[in-house]
Amino acid sequence: MNATLVIAGKEISDGMRNRWVLGATLLLAGLAFALTFLGSAPTGELGVKPLAVVVVSLASLTIFLMPLIALLISYDAIVGEVERGCMLLLLTYPVTRRQIMLGKFLGHVAILAIATLIGYGGAGAAMAFGDQGDAQSWQAFATLIASSILLGAAFVALAYWISASVRERSTAAGISIGLWLAFVVIYDVLLMGLLVASKGWISDKVFPWLLLANPADIYRLLNLTAFENVRQFSGMSGLSEQAQFAPATLVAALAVWIAVPLVLANWKFSRSES
Repeated sequence: MNATLVIAGKEISDGMRNRWVLGATLLLAGLAFALTFLGSAPTGELGVKPLAVVVVSLASLTIFLMPLIALLISYDAIVGEVERGCMLLLLTYPVTRRQIMLGKFLGHVAILAIATLIGYGGAGAAMAFGDQGDAQSWQAFATLIASSILLGAAFVALAYWISASVRERSTAAGISIGLWLAFVVIYDVLLMGLLVASKGWISDKVFPWLLLANPADIYRLLNLTAFENVRQFSGMSGLSEQAQFAPATLVAALAVWIAVPLVLANWKFSRSES
């Protein structure tokens, strides 16, 4: 376990010097503050809590940004080390491949957590200073931060699976971008087309479970339907009636999306010759 933590610490240290990480943190912070000070402007007329508006807006943006950031910082976690020759050197030390995989994974997730806490936490502190939220809205905001980290961890795990399965960084980069498009953009378009083509049959029996087949949709359900004040403003009341999953179930589903790709990545890495 000590070796795992040492590798995680090294990954965090390297990540803090990475311009991608700095850019991601500044981007999350900038968007969060912009939505905090500008996005809640119409709430006085609508009778919606300002913090609920911020949660809806941030959740909608995070679905697009967090998976992309996670993939960009971790797609070459394994194959990049192999190409640079660092992996052979690392394997000469008394560490196992599993420790290397887990340590690097924990390091990347920690980097995402730091970026999220700084980016969204600063906006939350500004909201708290202005006293613009009720208890349920703050619970929704805390859920947003925690689930954003889990969503990032799921895509880091997917990136590790890709990175352990290919031989070139360019291939890993291309597959990662394709994966982002598939989960974040194409999947919902195809699902909507399937709903129309099925003439309503799939909406009652299969549709809720198809949402669990996409970590981005799990994140959307968790943040936009779990709390009443957020659900009313997000326009997701109809969806929440069809896909009635408890928050604990959705969190467990995200955990599965983290564990399964990571296990597969470890299996591929353990069978590689490098």
